[in-house]
Amino acid sequence: MSAPPAPGTPATATPEIKQPAPASPLAGPAGPSGRSALDWRLRFGALSLIWGFSFLLIKVGTHGYAPFQVTLGRLLSGTAVLAVAMAVKQERLPRTARTWGHLAVAAFLLNALPFSLFAYAELTIPSTLAGICNATSPLWGMALSLVALSEDRPTRRRVAGLGLGFLGVLTVLGAWQGFSGLDFSGTAMALLASLSYPVGWIYVRRTLAGSGSSALSLTGSQLFLGTVQLALVTPLFTTAPDGFPLWPTLSVVALGALGTGLAVLLQYGLVTEVGPTTAQMVTYFIPVIATAAGVAVLGEQLSWNTPVGALVVLAGAALTQSRPRAAEATARTPRHRNRS
Repeated sequence: MSAPPAPGTPATATPEIKQPAPASPLAGPAGPSGRSALDWRLRFGALSLIWGFSFLLIKVGTHGYAPFQVTLGRLLSGTAVLAVAMAVKQERLPRTARTWGHLAVAAFLLNALPFSLFAYAELTIPSTLAGICNATSPLWGMALSLVALSEDRPTRRRVAGLGLGFLGVLTVLGAWQGFSGLDFSGTAMALLASLSYPVGWIYVRRTLAGSGSSALSLTGSQLFLGTVQLALVTPLFTTAPDGFPLWPTLSVVALGALGTGLAVLLQYGLVTEVGPTTAQMVTYFIPVIATAAGVAVLGEQLSWNTPVGALVVLAGAALTQSRPRAAEATARTPRHRNRS
């Protein structure tokens, strides 16, 4: 869910790997030019829908399972999809203990922690609000760049985007009304989940770039470690479910297989074909789809300030991602993104 990578998104996270990302083995047969036979716009739309609906699937999953159980099922299903993809591509697992150690930290920051926080948050807040909170990840990333000595130098336009984005957050939350009716704990957990993504991205860029492993191998291994982490934690805080209710079970499986597994593979193909800048535009469609799904399917209430504030958040996020044209040309080195 944020972009993954998440929710959003994204299926999960955005580690930047200094090497070409492999084309998705599930994106369809390649044509003579090496591109997928399925138009990239269709795959872009599919990815937007998958990540946008992730917040609805989380909400339905929590109707039958504890949040940690939702996250464990999600990671297990997502890992299974990537394991198949790795077997098809004959990818090798990372070989050094150092790489596995860094991946364990990345799995916590980009998968186990944000996925669990979103699941807990949606016990008390609408899926629409969770989807909008996910869209604040670029804003948190910009804020971190001001204090974390990030390689991304802030510009006036990006700082303005940061201020505009957080103004949008205050609009969504109804600050002028004293935040009346707002569940603070749930909202704080959703915002903390969104903050966890850029923290993880910075960590991965500084520790795993040039590791010698492919993006697919690193992501599959990362999801596996996240699954192990949740498998250890979940029994300590939950009891075994009495049964396996149909819709929550299907939602958790779909959340993992589609939103955390297939979405990563689709993202690989998009980054390889159209570049990271265009592929990352999916981030701005996620809250729109999450809001529409929550209202249409779950019957969640929507006041005027929610869509207006969401648009302001997205405008601010877009400004924080803007770069000089010279930097845009350099940025076409493919990256892979794991969302909620």
